[in-house]
Amino acid sequence: MNASLVQTLRLQLGAAQVLTEGDLSAWELDWRRRWRGRALAVVRPGSTAEVAAVVQACAAAGVAVVPQGGNTGLVGGGVPDASGSQVLLSLQRMNRVRAIDTANLTMTVDAGCVLQAVQQAAAEHGLLFPLSLAAEGSCTIGGNLATNAGGTQVLRWGNARELCLGLEVVTAQGDVWDGLSGLRKDNTGYDLRDLFIGSEGTLGIITAATLKLAPQPAASTTALAACSSLDDCVALLSLARARLGAGLTGFEVMGRFALQLVARHFPTLPRPLPDAPWTVLLEQSDTESEAAARTRFEALLGDALEAGTVDDAVVAESIAQAKALWHLRESIPLAQAEEGLNIKHDISLPVSAIPAFCAHTDALLERHFPGVRLVNFGHLGDGNLHYNVQAPAGADGAKFLVTHEHAVNTLVFDALQPHGGSFSAEHGIGELKRGELAARKSPVALRLMHSIKSALDPQGLMNPGRVL
Repeated sequence: MNASLVQTLRLQLGAAQVLTEGDLSAWELDWRRRWRGRALAVVRPGSTAEVAAVVQACAAAGVAVVPQGGNTGLVGGGVPDASGSQVLLSLQRMNRVRAIDTANLTMTVDAGCVLQAVQQAAAEHGLLFPLSLAAEGSCTIGGNLATNAGGTQVLRWGNARELCLGLEVVTAQGDVWDGLSGLRKDNTGYDLRDLFIGSEGTLGIITAATLKLAPQPAASTTALAACSSLDDCVALLSLARARLGAGLTGFEVMGRFALQLVARHFPTLPRPLPDAPWTVLLEQSDTESEAAARTRFEALLGDALEAGTVDDAVVAESIAQAKALWHLRESIPLAQAEEGLNIKHDISLPVSAIPAFCAHTDALLERHFPGVRLVNFGHLGDGNLHYNVQAPAGADGAKFLVTHEHAVNTLVFDALQPHGGSFSAEHGIGELKRGELAARKSPVALRLMHSIKSALDPQGLMNPGRVL
Protein backbone atom coordinates (compact mmCIF):
# COMPACT_ATOMS: atom_id res chain seq x y z
CA MET A 1 0.00 0.00 0.00
CA ASN A 2 2.73 2.51 0.97
CA ALA A 3 4.79 1.67 -2.12
CA SER A 4 1.70 2.18 -4.26
CA LEU A 5 1.07 5.58 -2.65
CA VAL A 6 4.67 6.69 -3.25
CA GLN A 7 4.38 5.67 -6.89
CA THR A 8 1.12 7.62 -7.20
CA LEU A 9 2.75 10.70 -5.70
CA ARG A 10 5.67 10.42 -8.13
CA LEU A 11 3.26 10.29 -11.04
CA GLN A 12 1.48 13.40 -9.71
CA LEU A 13 4.52 15.54 -8.88
CA GLY A 14 7.41 14.02 -10.77
CA ALA A 15 10.00 11.72 -9.21
CA ALA A 16 12.34 14.61 -8.31
CA GLN A 17 9.72 16.07 -5.95
CA VAL A 18 9.06 12.88 -3.97
CA LEU A 19 12.06 12.04 -1.77
CA THR A 20 12.40 8.73 0.04
CA GLU A 21 16.16 8.15 0.25
CA GLY A 22 19.31 10.01 1.19
CA ASP A 23 19.73 12.68 3.86
CA LEU A 24 16.26 14.04 4.63
CA SER A 25 17.25 15.73 7.90
CA ALA A 26 16.36 19.17 6.48
CA TRP A 27 12.72 18.06 6.76
CA GLU A 28 12.83 15.30 9.38
CA LEU A 29 14.82 17.12 12.08
CA ASP A 30 13.32 20.15 13.81
CA TRP A 31 15.13 23.47 14.32
CA ARG A 32 15.80 22.80 18.03
CA ARG A 33 17.17 19.35 17.15
CA ARG A 34 14.87 17.81 19.75
CA TRP A 35 12.58 15.85 17.41
CA ARG A 36 13.82 13.63 14.61
CA GLY A 37 11.21 11.77 12.60
CA ARG A 38 11.22 9.44 9.63
CA ALA A 39 8.90 10.17 6.71
CA LEU A 40 7.39 7.70 4.29
CA ALA A 41 8.22 10.37 1.73
CA VAL A 42 9.00 14.07 1.56
CA VAL A 43 6.82 15.60 -1.13
CA ARG A 44 7.35 19.07 -2.59
CA PRO A 45 4.29 20.26 -4.54
CA GLY A 46 4.61 23.39 -6.63
CA SER A 47 0.97 24.46 -6.80
CA THR A 48 -2.30 24.34 -4.89
CA ALA A 49 -3.61 21.77 -7.35
CA GLU A 50 -0.65 19.52 -6.57
CA VAL A 51 -1.20 19.93 -2.82
CA ALA A 52 -4.83 18.90 -3.32
CA ALA A 53 -3.78 15.87 -5.37
CA VAL A 54 -1.33 14.77 -2.67
CA VAL A 55 -3.92 15.10 0.08
CA GLN A 56 -6.52 13.22 -1.97
CA ALA A 57 -4.08 10.37 -2.57
CA CYS A 58 -3.09 10.22 1.10
CA ALA A 59 -6.72 10.31 2.25
CA ALA A 60 -7.57 7.44 -0.07
CA ALA A 61 -4.65 5.43 1.34
CA GLY A 62 -5.36 6.42 4.96
CA VAL A 63 -1.90 7.98 5.32
CA ALA A 64 -1.27 11.00 7.54
CA VAL A 65 0.08 14.28 6.13
CA VAL A 66 2.43 16.59 8.05
CA PRO A 67 2.61 20.07 6.44
CA GLN A 68 5.84 22.03 6.82
CA GLY A 69 6.90 25.55 5.93
CA GLY A 70 10.39 26.74 6.81
CA ASN A 71 10.87 24.15 9.61
CA THR A 72 11.65 26.89 12.13
CA GLY A 73 9.03 25.86 14.72
CA LEU A 74 9.94 25.45 18.38
CA VAL A 75 7.32 22.96 19.61
CA GLY A 76 7.84 19.88 17.40
CA GLY A 77 4.78 20.54 15.27
CA GLY A 78 6.26 20.35 11.78
CA VAL A 79 8.25 17.12 11.54
CA PRO A 80 6.95 13.57 11.05
CA ASP A 81 6.90 11.00 13.80
CA ALA A 82 9.37 8.09 13.88
CA SER A 83 7.02 5.52 12.32
CA GLY A 84 8.06 6.06 8.70
CA SER A 85 4.37 6.04 7.77
CA GLN A 86 3.62 9.77 7.38
CA VAL A 87 4.01 11.96 4.31
CA LEU A 88 5.90 15.19 4.96
CA LEU A 89 4.45 17.87 2.69
CA SER A 90 6.86 20.78 2.22
CA LEU A 91 5.42 24.03 0.88
CA GLN A 92 8.78 25.69 0.17
CA ARG A 93 8.43 25.47 -3.63
CA MET A 94 5.19 27.45 -3.44
CA ASN A 95 6.83 30.86 -3.07
CA ARG A 96 5.12 33.20 -5.55
CA VAL A 97 3.82 36.65 -4.82
CA ARG A 98 0.53 36.35 -6.66
CA ALA A 99 -0.67 39.95 -6.55
CA ILE A 100 -0.21 43.31 -4.84
CA ASP A 101 -3.13 45.73 -4.71
CA THR A 102 -1.69 49.08 -3.67
CA ALA A 103 -5.05 50.84 -3.56
CA ASN A 104 -6.55 48.13 -1.34
CA LEU A 105 -3.32 47.77 0.68
CA THR A 106 -3.24 43.99 0.23
CA MET A 107 -0.86 41.34 -1.05
CA THR A 108 -1.69 37.75 -2.00
CA VAL A 109 1.14 35.23 -1.66
CA ASP A 110 1.77 31.50 -1.71
CA ALA A 111 2.13 29.89 1.71
CA GLY A 112 5.76 28.96 1.04
CA CYS A 113 6.88 32.58 0.66
CA VAL A 114 9.62 33.40 3.15
CA LEU A 115 8.55 36.20 5.49
CA GLN A 116 11.53 38.40 4.58
CA ALA A 117 10.69 38.09 0.88
CA VAL A 118 7.13 39.22 1.61
CA GLN A 119 8.47 42.23 3.53
CA GLN A 120 10.78 43.10 0.63
CA ALA A 121 8.05 42.74 -2.00
CA ALA A 122 5.85 45.13 -0.04
CA ALA A 123 8.74 47.60 0.39
CA GLU A 124 9.32 47.64 -3.38
CA HIS A 125 5.84 49.16 -3.69
CA GLY A 126 6.47 51.66 -0.90
CA LEU A 127 4.42 49.59 1.53
CA LEU A 128 4.96 47.73 4.80
CA PHE A 129 4.14 44.19 5.87
CA PRO A 130 4.84 44.59 9.58
CA LEU A 131 5.12 41.01 10.84
CA SER A 132 8.72 40.65 12.04
CA LEU A 133 10.51 37.93 13.98
CA ALA A 134 13.99 36.53 14.39
CA ALA A 135 13.46 33.66 11.92
CA GLU A 136 12.09 35.93 9.15
CA GLY A 137 14.90 34.94 6.79
CA SER A 138 13.69 31.33 6.71
CA CYS A 139 10.18 31.02 8.20
CA THR A 140 7.25 31.05 5.77
CA ILE A 141 3.91 32.83 5.70
CA GLY A 142 2.03 29.54 5.85
CA GLY A 143 3.85 28.56 9.02
CA ASN A 144 3.41 32.05 10.47
CA LEU A 145 -0.34 31.79 9.98
CA ALA A 146 -0.59 28.16 11.05
CA THR A 147 0.93 29.11 14.41
CA ASN A 148 -0.51 32.65 14.58
CA ALA A 149 3.03 33.97 14.98
CA GLY A 150 3.69 37.12 16.98
CA GLY A 151 7.11 38.74 16.84
CA THR A 152 8.44 42.16 17.73
CA GLN A 153 5.68 44.46 16.41
CA VAL A 154 2.55 42.88 17.90
CA LEU A 155 2.24 45.92 20.16
CA ARG A 156 1.28 48.05 17.14
CA TRP A 157 0.13 45.63 14.46
CA GLY A 158 -1.11 42.50 16.23
CA ASN A 159 -0.34 38.81 15.62
CA ALA A 160 -0.36 37.13 12.21
CA ARG A 161 -4.13 36.69 12.55
CA GLU A 162 -4.67 40.46 12.57
CA LEU A 163 -2.56 40.82 9.40
CA CYS A 164 -4.49 38.29 7.31
CA LEU A 165 -7.69 39.01 5.40
CA GLY A 166 -8.16 35.77 3.49
CA LEU A 167 -6.85 32.25 2.98
CA GLU A 168 -6.70 29.49 0.42
CA VAL A 169 -6.81 26.08 2.12
CA VAL A 170 -6.67 22.46 1.01
CA THR A 171 -9.03 20.55 3.26
CA ALA A 172 -8.43 17.12 4.78
CA GLN A 173 -10.43 15.61 1.92
CA GLY A 174 -8.32 17.35 -0.74
CA ASP A 175 -10.88 20.02 -1.66
CA VAL A 176 -9.69 23.60 -2.20
CA TRP A 177 -11.39 26.40 -0.27
CA ASP A 178 -10.73 29.71 -1.98
CA GLY A 179 -11.20 32.34 0.69
CA LEU A 180 -8.63 34.80 -0.68
CA SER A 181 -10.77 37.84 -0.03
CA GLY A 182 -9.22 41.26 0.30
CA LEU A 183 -12.31 42.56 2.12
CA ARG A 184 -12.09 44.09 5.56
CA LYS A 185 -15.82 43.62 6.10
CA ASP A 186 -17.39 40.30 5.12
CA ASN A 187 -19.88 39.00 7.68
CA THR A 188 -21.26 36.03 5.75
CA GLY A 189 -21.40 33.22 8.26
CA TYR A 190 -18.73 31.52 10.32
CA ASP A 191 -15.23 32.91 9.99
CA LEU A 192 -13.49 29.93 8.39
CA ARG A 193 -10.25 31.90 8.08
CA ASP A 194 -9.89 32.13 11.84
CA LEU A 195 -10.44 28.38 12.22
CA PHE A 196 -7.37 27.59 10.14
CA ILE A 197 -5.12 30.35 11.50
CA GLY A 198 -3.40 28.97 14.59
CA SER A 199 -4.55 25.39 13.93
CA GLU A 200 -0.98 24.18 13.18
CA GLY A 201 -1.96 22.15 10.13
CA THR A 202 -4.37 19.92 12.08
CA LEU A 203 -7.49 21.01 10.17
CA GLY A 204 -6.17 21.61 6.65
CA ILE A 205 -3.21 23.01 4.74
CA ILE A 206 -2.89 26.75 4.12
CA THR A 207 -1.65 27.21 0.56
CA ALA A 208 -2.01 30.99 0.10
CA ALA A 209 -3.01 34.11 2.00
CA THR A 210 -4.17 37.66 1.36
CA LEU A 211 -2.30 39.94 3.75
CA LYS A 212 -2.82 43.47 5.03
CA LEU A 213 -0.26 46.10 4.10
CA ALA A 214 0.34 49.60 5.42
CA PRO A 215 2.15 52.71 4.20
CA GLN A 216 5.86 52.75 4.97
CA PRO A 217 6.59 55.01 7.96
CA ALA A 218 8.38 58.24 7.15
CA ALA A 219 10.67 57.85 10.16
CA SER A 220 11.77 55.13 12.54
CA THR A 221 13.71 55.69 15.75
CA THR A 222 15.26 53.05 18.01
CA ALA A 223 16.68 53.36 21.52
CA LEU A 224 18.03 51.31 24.42
CA ALA A 225 17.19 52.18 28.01
CA ALA A 226 18.60 50.68 31.22
CA CYS A 227 16.19 50.09 34.11
CA SER A 228 16.73 48.93 37.68
CA SER A 229 13.57 46.81 37.93
CA LEU A 230 10.74 45.31 35.92
CA ASP A 231 8.41 47.76 37.64
CA ASP A 232 10.45 50.56 36.05
CA CYS A 233 10.20 48.82 32.66
CA VAL A 234 6.40 48.70 32.98
CA ALA A 235 6.33 52.37 34.03
CA LEU A 236 8.43 53.27 30.97
CA LEU A 237 6.00 51.35 28.76
CA SER A 238 3.05 53.32 30.16
CA LEU A 239 4.88 56.59 29.57
CA ALA A 240 5.85 55.58 26.02
CA ARG A 241 2.27 54.62 25.19
CA ALA A 242 0.99 57.92 26.51
CA ARG A 243 3.55 59.98 24.57
CA LEU A 244 3.86 58.00 21.34
CA GLY A 245 0.46 56.33 20.98
CA ALA A 246 0.27 54.17 17.86
CA GLY A 247 3.79 55.31 16.96
CA LEU A 248 5.19 52.90 19.54
CA THR A 249 5.89 49.80 17.44
CA GLY A 250 8.37 47.87 19.58
CA PHE A 251 9.01 47.46 23.29
CA GLU A 252 11.36 44.58 24.10
CA VAL A 253 12.80 43.72 27.51
CA MET A 254 16.06 41.85 28.14
CA GLY A 255 17.28 40.59 31.50
CA ARG A 256 20.89 41.00 32.58
CA PHE A 257 21.86 37.34 32.10
CA ALA A 258 20.30 37.24 28.63
CA LEU A 259 22.61 40.03 27.46
CA GLN A 260 25.56 38.55 29.33
CA LEU A 261 25.13 35.42 27.20
CA VAL A 262 25.20 37.57 24.07
CA ALA A 263 28.41 39.26 25.27
CA ARG A 264 29.98 35.88 26.04
CA HIS A 265 29.18 34.18 22.75
CA PHE A 266 29.19 37.20 20.41
CA PRO A 267 31.84 39.47 21.94
CA THR A 268 32.21 41.64 18.84
CA LEU A 269 28.65 42.96 19.06
CA PRO A 270 28.61 46.52 20.43
CA ARG A 271 27.15 47.09 23.89
CA PRO A 272 26.27 50.80 24.05
CA LEU A 273 25.03 50.65 27.66
CA PRO A 274 26.73 49.16 30.73
CA ASP A 275 25.29 46.10 32.47
CA ALA A 276 21.89 46.70 34.05
CA PRO A 277 19.28 44.49 35.71
CA TRP A 278 16.97 45.15 32.75
CA THR A 279 17.48 46.69 29.33
CA VAL A 280 14.58 47.88 27.18
CA LEU A 281 14.65 48.25 23.40
CA LEU A 282 12.10 50.78 22.16
CA GLU A 283 11.11 51.58 18.60
CA GLN A 284 8.78 54.23 17.25
CA SER A 285 7.60 54.60 13.67
CA ASP A 286 6.03 57.85 12.58
CA THR A 287 4.50 59.65 9.63
CA GLU A 288 6.39 62.82 10.58
CA SER A 289 9.97 63.68 9.69
CA GLU A 290 12.97 61.93 11.19
CA ALA A 291 13.88 65.07 13.14
CA ALA A 292 10.41 65.44 14.68
CA ALA A 293 10.26 61.76 15.63
CA ARG A 294 13.71 61.88 17.20
CA THR A 295 12.86 65.03 19.20
CA ARG A 296 9.75 63.34 20.63
CA PHE A 297 11.72 60.20 21.49
CA GLU A 298 14.51 62.10 23.21
CA ALA A 299 11.99 64.11 25.22
CA LEU A 300 10.33 60.89 26.37
CA LEU A 301 13.63 59.36 27.51
CA GLY A 302 14.76 62.62 29.13
CA ASP A 303 11.62 62.75 31.26
CA ALA A 304 12.05 59.07 32.17
CA LEU A 305 15.65 59.74 33.24
CA GLU A 306 14.56 62.70 35.34
CA ALA A 307 11.83 60.64 37.02
CA GLY A 308 14.28 57.82 37.82
CA THR A 309 12.36 55.31 35.71
CA VAL A 310 15.39 54.96 33.44
CA ASP A 311 19.02 54.93 34.63
CA ASP A 312 20.68 55.41 31.24
CA ALA A 313 19.64 55.54 27.60
CA VAL A 314 20.99 55.81 24.08
CA VAL A 315 19.18 56.70 20.84
CA ALA A 316 20.38 55.26 17.53
CA GLU A 317 21.70 57.97 15.21
CA SER A 318 21.57 55.95 11.99
CA ILE A 319 19.89 52.96 10.40
CA ALA A 320 23.07 50.96 10.97
CA GLN A 321 23.04 51.77 14.70
CA ALA A 322 19.34 50.87 14.94
CA LYS A 323 20.02 47.52 13.28
CA ALA A 324 22.88 46.92 15.72
CA LEU A 325 20.56 47.50 18.68
CA TRP A 326 18.02 45.06 17.27
CA HIS A 327 20.84 42.60 16.59
CA LEU A 328 21.55 42.49 20.33
CA ARG A 329 17.96 41.46 21.01
CA GLU A 330 17.81 38.96 18.15
CA SER A 331 21.09 37.31 19.21
CA ILE A 332 19.74 36.13 22.56
CA PRO A 333 18.23 32.84 21.27
CA LEU A 334 21.44 32.12 19.33
CA ALA A 335 23.57 32.81 22.41
CA GLN A 336 21.34 30.49 24.44
CA ALA A 337 21.84 27.73 21.90
CA GLU A 338 25.62 28.23 22.15
CA GLU A 339 25.41 28.02 25.94
CA GLY A 340 23.66 24.64 25.76
CA LEU A 341 20.23 23.03 25.84
CA ASN A 342 17.69 24.90 27.92
CA ILE A 343 14.06 24.77 28.98
CA LYS A 344 12.13 27.23 26.85
CA HIS A 345 8.93 29.00 27.90
CA ASP A 346 6.74 31.13 25.68
CA ILE A 347 4.34 32.64 28.19
CA SER A 348 1.97 35.60 28.26
CA LEU A 349 0.61 37.67 31.12
CA PRO A 350 -1.19 40.94 31.68
CA VAL A 351 1.63 43.50 31.55
CA SER A 352 0.69 44.71 35.02
CA ALA A 353 1.25 41.21 36.45
CA ILE A 354 4.71 40.60 34.98
CA PRO A 355 6.87 42.08 37.79
CA ALA A 356 5.05 40.12 40.52
CA PHE A 357 5.08 36.91 38.49
CA CYS A 358 8.81 37.13 37.80
CA ALA A 359 9.72 37.95 41.41
CA HIS A 360 7.62 35.04 42.70
CA THR A 361 8.68 32.49 40.09
CA ASP A 362 12.38 33.47 40.10
CA ALA A 363 12.45 32.76 43.85
CA LEU A 364 10.63 29.44 43.47
CA LEU A 365 13.01 28.23 40.78
CA GLU A 366 16.09 29.19 42.82
CA ARG A 367 14.67 27.39 45.86
CA HIS A 368 13.89 24.16 43.99
CA PHE A 369 16.79 24.23 41.50
CA PRO A 370 19.71 26.06 43.17
CA GLY A 371 22.04 27.84 40.78
CA VAL A 372 19.60 27.80 37.87
CA ARG A 373 20.08 30.70 35.43
CA LEU A 374 17.11 32.62 34.02
CA VAL A 375 17.23 33.91 30.46
CA ASN A 376 14.27 36.25 30.61
CA PHE A 377 13.52 38.40 27.56
CA GLY A 378 10.71 39.16 25.17
CA HIS A 379 7.88 41.35 24.07
CA LEU A 380 6.95 43.27 27.21
CA GLY A 381 4.75 45.59 25.16
CA ASP A 382 2.23 42.80 24.53
CA GLY A 383 2.90 40.76 27.68
CA ASN A 384 4.82 37.90 26.02
CA LEU A 385 7.97 36.69 27.80
CA HIS A 386 10.48 34.03 26.77
CA TYR A 387 11.11 32.96 30.33
CA ASN A 388 13.81 30.39 29.67
CA VAL A 389 15.67 28.28 32.22
CA GLN A 390 19.35 27.46 31.72
CA ALA A 391 21.14 24.79 33.75
CA PRO A 392 23.46 25.95 36.57
CA ALA A 393 26.93 27.02 35.43
CA GLY A 394 29.09 23.97 34.72
CA ALA A 395 26.15 21.56 34.68
CA ASP A 396 25.30 19.30 31.75
CA GLY A 397 22.52 21.17 29.91
CA ALA A 398 21.17 18.07 28.17
CA LYS A 399 21.02 16.11 31.44
CA PHE A 400 19.36 19.02 33.22
CA LEU A 401 16.75 19.22 30.46
CA VAL A 402 15.93 15.51 30.59
CA THR A 403 15.89 15.36 34.39
CA HIS A 404 14.09 18.57 35.28
CA GLU A 405 12.04 19.80 32.31
CA HIS A 406 8.70 18.47 33.55
CA ALA A 407 9.20 19.77 37.09
CA VAL A 408 10.36 23.20 35.87
CA ASN A 409 7.44 23.46 33.45
CA THR A 410 4.96 22.51 36.15
CA LEU A 411 6.36 25.11 38.52
CA VAL A 412 6.31 27.89 35.92
CA PHE A 413 2.90 27.05 34.46
CA ASP A 414 1.30 26.66 37.89
CA ALA A 415 2.67 30.10 38.81
CA LEU A 416 1.02 31.62 35.74
CA GLN A 417 -2.51 30.71 36.76
CA PRO A 418 -3.04 33.08 39.73
CA HIS A 419 -1.58 35.90 37.60
CA GLY A 420 -4.01 35.28 34.72
CA GLY A 421 -1.34 34.06 32.30
CA SER A 422 -1.07 31.53 29.48
CA PHE A 423 1.59 28.85 28.94
CA SER A 424 1.62 29.38 25.15
CA ALA A 425 1.81 32.83 23.59
CA GLU A 426 3.22 32.68 20.05
CA HIS A 427 5.08 29.41 19.45
CA GLY A 428 2.03 27.15 19.32
CA ILE A 429 1.25 23.81 20.98
CA GLY A 430 2.70 21.23 18.57
CA GLU A 431 3.83 18.06 20.28
CA LEU A 432 5.72 19.73 23.11
CA LYS A 433 2.73 21.31 24.88
CA ARG A 434 -0.05 18.92 23.91
CA GLY A 435 -0.20 17.45 27.41
CA GLU A 436 -0.28 20.89 28.99
CA LEU A 437 -3.19 21.90 26.77
CA ALA A 438 -5.13 18.79 27.78
CA ALA A 439 -4.45 19.43 31.47
CA ARG A 440 -4.90 23.20 31.59
CA LYS A 441 -7.56 24.12 29.03
CA SER A 442 -11.15 24.01 30.23
CA PRO A 443 -13.12 20.81 29.47
CA VAL A 444 -15.68 22.85 27.53
CA ALA A 445 -12.99 24.40 25.32
CA LEU A 446 -11.39 20.99 24.71
CA ARG A 447 -14.74 19.43 23.73
CA LEU A 448 -15.32 22.21 21.24
CA MET A 449 -11.81 21.78 19.78
CA HIS A 450 -12.27 18.01 19.42
CA SER A 451 -15.65 18.59 17.74
CA ILE A 452 -14.07 20.94 15.20
CA LYS A 453 -11.23 18.48 14.54
CA SER A 454 -13.66 15.59 14.04
CA ALA A 455 -15.86 17.61 11.70
CA LEU A 456 -13.07 18.89 9.45
CA ASP A 457 -10.68 15.93 9.65
CA PRO A 458 -12.78 12.83 10.42
CA GLN A 459 -9.99 10.44 9.45
CA GLY A 460 -7.52 12.20 11.75
CA LEU A 461 -4.87 12.45 9.01
CA MET A 462 -3.98 16.15 9.24
CA ASN A 463 -0.80 16.48 11.38
CA PRO A 464 -1.93 13.89 13.92
CA GLY A 465 -0.60 13.99 17.47
CA ARG A 466 -0.24 17.76 17.42
CA VAL A 467 -2.30 20.24 19.45
CA LEU A 468 -4.94 17.69 20.55
